[in-house]
Amino acid sequence: MPDFSSYNFSGRKALIRVDFNVPLNDKFEITDDTRMRAAVSTIQKILKDGGSVILMSHLGRPKDGPTNKYSLKHLVAHLSKLLNGTKVEFADDCIGQEAVDKAKSLKPGDVLLLENLRFYKEEEKGDKEFAKKLAALGDVYVNDAFGTAHRAHASTAVIADYFPADKKLFGLLMENEVKSAEKVLKSAEKPFTAIMGGAKVSDKILLIENLLEKADNIIIGGGMSYTFFKAQGGEVGNSLVEEDRLNTAKEILEKAKAKNVRILLPVDSIIADKFDANANTKEAENKSIPSGWMGLDIGKKAREEFRKVILESKTILWNGPMGVFEMDKFQGGTKAVAEAIAEATQKGAFSLIGGGDSVSAINQFGFADKVSYVSTGGGAMLEFFEGKELPGIAAINK
Repeated sequence: MPDFSSYNFSGRKALIRVDFNVPLNDKFEITDDTRMRAAVSTIQKILKDGGSVILMSHLGRPKDGPTNKYSLKHLVAHLSKLLNGTKVEFADDCIGQEAVDKAKSLKPGDVLLLENLRFYKEEEKGDKEFAKKLAALGDVYVNDAFGTAHRAHASTAVIADYFPADKKLFGLLMENEVKSAEKVLKSAEKPFTAIMGGAKVSDKILLIENLLEKADNIIIGGGMSYTFFKAQGGEVGNSLVEEDRLNTAKEILEKAKAKNVRILLPVDSIIADKFDANANTKEAENKSIPSGWMGLDIGKKAREEFRKVILESKTILWNGPMGVFEMDKFQGGTKAVAEAIAEATQKGAFSLIGGGDSVSAINQFGFADKVSYVSTGGGAMLEFFEGKELPGIAAINK
């Protein structure tokens, strides 16, 4: 596989799979352009070389073919702005005559954005004919969409079959994602601390089990921690508990003990009398939350204990918030963890933030530039750390 930075795109049409699946409000304005900004350096390198660029992406989950709500045309003006005013052509289909004609007439320095790939059912089915039609538009295939690397879709994996080995490569974003993830998975400096949060144990079982082979400490916060407390016979009031996962939680604790991995659960919580931004709150130890109350954030003692462990770490992986951080009253725990990770990073630790909510939190609290790497791919990052082979990566490597 060629190295992106040393590849010369002069005179070539680069067909790039980007991840422009960005949130739009009801006026079709982009509310978070992180994913678009992440692709800019790849696009600019190709244009600077004297190549032209054909961008393809999905947006949302359109059910019945073309819908205005999911059209990529809403992104054209903003993309042009991100590329310092470069004019962006738009084809209102991703295959078909218009796409073919516009791709054909591209000159060095030109940019073409194709319409939403998922307007065709064939995209998610990984249809070969559909992939072949897309492939015919460009000379070189660049996969820069880490967010969809875990999907064996036409544009993310199948399409690579239609390009020779020296004409398919990862973009800069994809290279950095893979490099950062492998640094944590394969060559983590010790002590290695993984911080797991979010609502459900069931979403993170495979991840935790894979990390038991690698991490020194696993910090567990958020809604999933109450399943662990209940599994140990604690009283958790009305806190979120997955009753069918109590045995799983017990098994995880036993496996960790056998492997000498320290699992840290929050000793206390900020509890509320209802799931509401204006609920009454107080603090409680996590094994004795009164009936009618629920834990919605980690407490002050837990924050202090977690902070100590994080500051002693040399490698840190964070996936999932410590509480309902969308509500001001319950964001203190997540913020404290973000602060500790930023501080550890300044002291020389390598920190990787992966997973939608952790990324939102690190951006919201203004720490994105104070950690080592913020991943753009929630599900893909999760599967990578579960030890699965990602089709989008395998397709380029083979």
